[in-house]
Amino acid sequence: MSFLKSEPADSVKSLEELFAIAAAMEQEAATRYAEIAARMRREGDPALAEVFERLSADEQGHLDSVVHWSQKTKGQAPDPARIRWVAPETFDDEGVATAHPRLLSAYRALSMAVRNEERAFAFWSYVAAHAKTAEVRQAAETMAHEELGHVATLRRERRQAFHAGRRHADGNPENRGREVGQPALERRLADLLEAVAAGAPPPERSHLEQLAGEARRLADELDGYPVALGGALSLEAIPDDPVALAELLTERYLEAGDTLQDEEALHRVQIMAGSAIARLAWLRNDLPELQRGAG
Repeated sequence: MSFLKSEPADSVKSLEELFAIAAAMEQEAATRYAEIAARMRREGDPALAEVFERLSADEQGHLDSVVHWSQKTKGQAPDPARIRWVAPETFDDEGVATAHPRLLSAYRALSMAVRNEERAFAFWSYVAAHAKTAEVRQAAETMAHEELGHVATLRRERRQAFHAGRRHADGNPENRGREVGQPALERRLADLLEAVAAGAPPPERSHLEQLAGEARRLADELDGYPVALGGALSLEAIPDDPVALAELLTERYLEAGDTLQDEEALHRVQIMAGSAIARLAWLRNDLPELQRGAG
């Protein structure tokens, strides 16, 4: 259950309860994305507003599907009164709702959406695994499958946003001389992790310092690495959030692994990607709680 912060408090007893939970989850996501979109428009960033408006519309479409499924199967819309316990949190705006638009990008917005869908997939997979009836298990499996489809779609869109952002940065004369490559990104992540470590309790501090050290060692290795990993990135496009930056780095390693033909180079990049994935998994699970505790 690495995507969820906690396990569900109980199993889902009926289809009515499953539909009610699903509708509540989709409604929350649609509302939260719409609120972020409205804020982006107030802050003067219509492009980002459109990204969040589309995410909200997608979630509203998912909600409509759940309502239709409930009406077709049980003859009524999902009833919130059927929910007997508080479901674990599957939606997290990761600070986007309060961040300045200059610090955001379509890539970061879609990355956040991907993680929310991953958590929803993990939730429904758990519900299916602990279902007491075949009817509930099959419905939960259907929900999990749909969430996995949403993840795949958003991942494709995120990759497109990443390449679009890179093309924009490459074509912007203001960014010339202000671009950084993978080694500098790893060192930036090390700086961010060390800053968080300074205020963390001893066990977490030690692990954060270890991750920072590994990032610096990766940067040193990459300094002499002959294969370009994702190309240069403009300073303005570098996330200031450690988790977002760790995910960006992971994506670049994985992307390089998809394109390299040289076996030795591919092996080295795969080792780096493995380290980056393990790092990202820990940061996703533990860093948000540490940051909230520090706040």
